[in-house]
Amino acid sequence: MADIAKRFAENPLLRPSNIAPSLEGMNVECLLNPGVFRFNDKTWLLLRVAERPEQSPGKTSFPLIADDGSFQILEFDNADPKLNLSDLRIISYDDKDYLTTMSHLRLVASEDGINFSEATSYPAMFGQGELETYGIEDCRVTQIGEIFYLTFTQVSAHGVGVGLRSTKDWQEFHKHGMILPPHNKDCAIFDERIGGKYYALHRPSSQFIGGNYIWLAESPDLVHWGQHRCLAHSRPGMWDCARVGAGAAPIRTPKGWLEIYHGADDQNRYCLGALLLDLEQPWNVLARSSEPIMEPIAEYERIGFFGNVVFTNGHLVTGDVLTIYYGASDSVICGARFSIEEILQTLS
Repeated sequence: MADIAKRFAENPLLRPSNIAPSLEGMNVECLLNPGVFRFNDKTWLLLRVAERPEQSPGKTSFPLIADDGSFQILEFDNADPKLNLSDLRIISYDDKDYLTTMSHLRLVASEDGINFSEATSYPAMFGQGELETYGIEDCRVTQIGEIFYLTFTQVSAHGVGVGLRSTKDWQEFHKHGMILPPHNKDCAIFDERIGGKYYALHRPSSQFIGGNYIWLAESPDLVHWGQHRCLAHSRPGMWDCARVGAGAAPIRTPKGWLEIYHGADDQNRYCLGALLLDLEQPWNVLARSSEPIMEPIAEYERIGFFGNVVFTNGHLVTGDVLTIYYGASDSVICGARFSIEEILQTLS
């Protein structure tokens, strides 16, 4: 394998203990997969914070958002034969699926890109309405002009889809609703128009025909999406044989749009690779990683809530330096740097 990531010596940068629970009686279980942006001369992370209630012996409890926007706690007896706890992330009761934790989005800021603290004067973002009753997750942030566009996963009993909010100041937000219906996630909007149109990567999924592949869509207004094209399949026998999904917005380079994506194998081992897309016709894939550019090799990437995971949906670009912030083992937040030119040289 060809891991070329230069991990921060300070990793992990943030642990669950660094973030206060949103409510009394809740515990922060995991920090995951932040969106990343620059604002007011600081580096900001929009963290996915996964919480659940303090657990009672012999019981399993988890939160939901009720119709009136309040939190509701469901609790089951572990001895109940209708309860299935075989997956750390999903609870199944009487053939209905729930999440073991509820996620919301929280802002942290840093002067140096390493030492982050909560920005308590900026609001946290929680699920709202019937399409977000299980929470909101994995936000990508794209800046176009003065506006920041947030694409994130909306989770409810209806399924998993892509929501969109926008803001100029991170205080007031415009909610655009669900822009891609279930089952869909991993949506990253390009940070400039191509031929007068907006483009986004996304991942519709199927349990039956098809799979978990990276697709491209176009839009006149960032809300209505069409002209969908499939860009990249999972590849049998390779490091990304089970599923693939987009990271953050593609990076413009002289050779094409460089997209850092995640791939998982049959053992749910998540690595990072890259796609190169044509600058004028981004539905044309010019090159792709045959091996990962980053894989879970550090202890904090191998051991955690859900181990053997490196997963990014946020980065910053300074010249040739690509700085990614990523979730490790579904538990902690870390940082790493790459040379963009070195990534391009690995593609075939």
